[in-house]
Amino acid sequence: MDLLTDTVNSLWQVVLVGLLFGAGLPAIFALGLKSLSVGAEPGTDGPPSAAGKLGAVACFAVVLIAITAGILMLMQDFLASSFSIHVF
Repeated sequence: MDLLTDTVNSLWQVVLVGLLFGAGLPAIFALGLKSLSVGAEPGTDGPPSAAGKLGAVACFAVVLIAITAGILMLMQDFLASSFSIHVF
């Protein structure tokens, strides 16, 4: 029974990370692009509203932070052994 509970516990973690990085980040990026059109006149290339710009900046910041954290997690052993930088 312990094997089953360990497997299910690991499975939900893998599914959660897969959804976050596999579909979540592109969806947040698309939401940021969509928020740039908030406040513009339909059918025109007008400037976005201040709320649209703020939403886009927030979405893009989340994506950038997630990408940077992922790269740093992959490089943490290299950074620690080569430069004595301990990120996490």
